[in-house]
Amino acid sequence: MCRVSRESKTMLKKAELDEFKNLLQTLRARVRGDVQHLTADALDRNENGSESKSPTHLAELGTETYEQEFTLRRVENEQEVLEEIEEAFERINDETFGVCVSCREAGRPAARSMIPKTRLREIPYARNCVECERKREEHR
Repeated sequence: MCRVSRESKTMLKKAELDEFKNLLQTLRARVRGDVQHLTADALDRNENGSESKSPTHLAELGTETYEQEFTLRRVENEQEVLEEIEEAFERINDETFGVCVSCREAGRPAARSMIPKTRLREIPYARNCVECERKREEHR
């Protein structure tokens, strides 16, 4: 594993880091709320389905199962986003927030491996610059 050099430290100002901390905190709160709501919805759907005394049509049962699985997949995806957000907070603490992880591992200087602020404002937990993210997506 490559070591993080002193050169790979963030080049963001304190005010910019504070802005991104606030964005991450807001996003974390929203996603946590979404996860709680989706989980409750999936569980309520299961409980309500089992309480019914009337016979359920097989197609309705299939639809309910599909919707529950879909909701649980969304919960899983949202939990992954929460993990990414927590890792972004770690990068802020490590003073590497805003530096592309892939570029840093490749040994590129921080000045050349900064994630654009516009990208960070849209995806504040982004770990890679656009170019590295495209390469990563192509190799999936």
